[in-house]
Amino acid sequence: MGNILSDLPIADPLGRALRLETNERHAMSVNVPPPIAKLQAQEVRLADVIDNRPLGRFHYLILFLSGAVMFLDGFDTQSISFAAPVIAKEWGLPVAALGPILSAAIVGLMIGYLVLSPLATRFGHRRVVISCTALFGALTLASALAMEPAHLIALRFLTGAGLGAVIPSVVSVTSEFAPKRHRSSFVMFIYCWLALGFVAAGISSGFIIPLLGWRMMFVVGGLLPLILLGFLIRYLPESPSFVLNRKNGQKRVHMTLQRLQPNLQAAATIVNDEQTSASIKTRALVVELFRRKWLASTILLWLAFIANLAAFYSIQSWLPTIVGSLGRAPEIVIAATVLTTIGGIVAATAIGPAMDRISPFGTLGTVYLLGAGFVVALGTVLGAGTEILLVTAFFTGACVTGGQMSVIALAAVLYPPHMRSTGVGWALGVGRFGGVAGAVLVGVALGGGISPQQVFLVMAGALVIAGASVLVLGRMHRLTM
Repeated sequence: MGNILSDLPIADPLGRALRLETNERHAMSVNVPPPIAKLQAQEVRLADVIDNRPLGRFHYLILFLSGAVMFLDGFDTQSISFAAPVIAKEWGLPVAALGPILSAAIVGLMIGYLVLSPLATRFGHRRVVISCTALFGALTLASALAMEPAHLIALRFLTGAGLGAVIPSVVSVTSEFAPKRHRSSFVMFIYCWLALGFVAAGISSGFIIPLLGWRMMFVVGGLLPLILLGFLIRYLPESPSFVLNRKNGQKRVHMTLQRLQPNLQAAATIVNDEQTSASIKTRALVVELFRRKWLASTILLWLAFIANLAAFYSIQSWLPTIVGSLGRAPEIVIAATVLTTIGGIVAATAIGPAMDRISPFGTLGTVYLLGAGFVVALGTVLGAGTEILLVTAFFTGACVTGGQMSVIALAAVLYPPHMRSTGVGWALGVGRFGGVAGAVLVGVALGGGISPQQVFLVMAGALVIAGASVLVLGRMHRLTM
């Protein structure tokens, strides 16, 4: 009887309970993950989200907003070139006096690139774009009220500072949201809108200035950016790399990235490889441009910018005056200047994809060397027939204006995301030394009796320097890959 009772479940209730508890714990330890494993979030690389997505509406929205800002930037920058001859006549100014007026905005651009654009590291690209668009819009309106050269020079300088601060941040936002396979093309596309702003300034000046006067050019150029502000405030996103370093960064980045990838899990942790690999000291990004491998690359890039912008601004600023002084009709003056920009836009449709698919360095170096030949040809045909002048102006612009767009894309490709805004901004800013020197020295040269043909020959030499710099930079880049 004792043996039978000992086999019953009730014979040892305490022991059986202990055995059951032990077996349950063992089962849980084997088959059920610990609670913390259920809460672990999936890590998603920021680069993967951006690079692996097909182009969609969000990309086109970024391109539209960035392109609109660049368009108005170009319109305001170029308006003074067409207004300057009329201003000189109205105020009784000699040709040499136009140099400071034409160069004031370029100097302001340089300040914007060097001093204001790095503020995006602290305040974000979105804030810089919105605030500086408001700034250059308001100051352009004020330029319409200028009553003497000193007032106009001061206002154009301040306007240029706002214009200069906008471009690096627009380029940074656009390139950061662009898939890597389309990055050069995206930057080239928005720079086409800058060029279209140049074209629009030329075309509109043809009927605005004769009918309403030069001041109305600045009224139009000031009102349009202020209208655009509402769209920028509503739709322009912030850089994900910037937001991730801020309070509630993960939540804010998710809201933006879900517009690219709707199925992105809310619990996923977004990881930015560039940020995690960079030390805190890299926030002193201007110094970073001269450290280790970046020193030689930065110097060569700056040399290309200086040389290209010297030729670019010399042509854009003085071609209307030079062609007009040869007795050409006003419509021919405008057509020749506008075609240098249209040539750059058309060329960009081929240069951008070639930079993405073949080689950014080899492509741009070839463009510069071809441009040197066309600049020499343009100086030669200034007094020739209208058709050959316009055709040569088009191909000159294809290389000079197209090269100016391309070198921005090259900077965006060369520098990693955490250095991109500062790298692009400083390259543009330093490059403006070439732009300022080019515009001023051409005025001095023409005022001193040097022929336009000789001036264009010097511009061609600048493009040879730009081409050589880019090709050497490409060789260095290949060796360090």
